[in-house]
Amino acid sequence: MDILFSKYSEVTHLKEVKPDAIFSHEVIAYLNSLSSILMKDRSARLYPDVATFAFFCRKGNIAALAESYSALSNLLGRGVVFHVTPSNVPVNFAYSLVAGLLAGNANIVRVPSKKFEQVDIIVNAIKQLSLQEEFNQVSERIALIRYERNGSETDIFSGIADVRVIWGGDETINQIRKSAIPPRSFDITFADRYSCAVIDAESIVKEANLDSLAEGFYNDTFLFDQNACSSPHLVIWLGATDAINKAQKRFWKAFHEYVDKRYKFEPILAVNKLTAFYRQAIETDISINNDSDNTIWRVKLNSLPSNIDLYRCAGGYFSEFSTTNLDEIAPIISSKYQTLAYFGVNKSVLEGFVLKNRVRGIDRVVPIGKTTDFALVWDGYDLIQKLSRRVSFL
Repeated sequence: MDILFSKYSEVTHLKEVKPDAIFSHEVIAYLNSLSSILMKDRSARLYPDVATFAFFCRKGNIAALAESYSALSNLLGRGVVFHVTPSNVPVNFAYSLVAGLLAGNANIVRVPSKKFEQVDIIVNAIKQLSLQEEFNQVSERIALIRYERNGSETDIFSGIADVRVIWGGDETINQIRKSAIPPRSFDITFADRYSCAVIDAESIVKEANLDSLAEGFYNDTFLFDQNACSSPHLVIWLGATDAINKAQKRFWKAFHEYVDKRYKFEPILAVNKLTAFYRQAIETDISINNDSDNTIWRVKLNSLPSNIDLYRCAGGYFSEFSTTNLDEIAPIISSKYQTLAYFGVNKSVLEGFVLKNRVRGIDRVVPIGKTTDFALVWDGYDLIQKLSRRVSFL
């Protein structure tokens, strides 16, 4: 096991650290300083996800988030939170750590086993802060470790965890759950999820410039090769046929041009997309609506199968369905669905769609370009409330 950061030689010493109140002044000041270090770091500027994380940690943003919990009183951290973070999203570990700190806990965080420059940048910033005496109390609450997924360390850290946070999908959850946790402890799990986008065709036709929308959709999809649970794989087009045809032509052209300037295409993705398409074509009613190269694959759904979430591929593979009535997609929304991204559709309409149809899935409804933005309410969990305990006084 590699200890990337810890104030203690034995990581298990964190079980001796006392819990704190939620949104403590010390943690808010710590995160603001972390933000400052990252924003001044030239290497961090090369990574939009690190820059976004630094922006999230600003005092102004954290103070605004704290306002949402101002009506809650007598909340303390639960103790030790053991975070198992995903291997394919470099900065996820940092957001999970922030949630644990803000909820008043000590945190043991397993960072991705795959080496990412973004991880090194954030870890180095945390090391710099540990040299400042004023942040000792917060630094003592952090241990960042890396070990192989089948390592015995999972048993050790699970054994002292008051809460175990498991990111990374169904297989990871099942593997980690083989390690026992104390009787009063519990898991917060982030299973495999599926996401989609809904676009109003007339709004695309009327939009003078699609550059901003193309950038937002790129960040939602290609930034993590559609591997993030929040990345749309299914695009729902709303409107009349003529409008949809015009909108698709404009949108995909603008998107393709944006992707071409920024994305390094790996040949293996072309093979993967072809294989995914063949499988989908055998089992469902589809046709290809491809562009001139392999960068973006568009699959036209002639009908909407209830198991469309099974047909996906990373790196720019999109299923498209056209309709004049959003309610038509309600029957397929299972608990697998996480994020619904939108453009040109009034948010109140989408609220009505989710609540009126009482769909089992969709935990987040956000504008296109915001699907990867971290929030303290994620996958339907309020992380602050789940990671803290309320003390009652009679």
